[in-house]
Amino acid sequence: MAAIMFDTHAFVKELIDAGMPEQQAEVLARSQATLIDEKLATKSDLKELELRLKLHLGSMMVVAIGVVAALVKLL
Repeated sequence: MAAIMFDTHAFVKELIDAGMPEQQAEVLARSQATLIDEKLATKSDLKELELRLKLHLGSMMVVAIGVVAALVKLL
């Protein structure tokens, strides 16, 4: 998974400037950073998934064609 840059310091500063207590802003920044690191997909993640799905679909099509050919030969 590709790294996504998230400036926690700037985020905390912005929250504090908006009136949020510093401790609360720091907890929110940590949780946001964790969420971004663990749950957010990048374009390269999606491209990799697309390639894997194409390979799986191609494999399934080859097997299906083989099964159909075998059944046609038997009948």
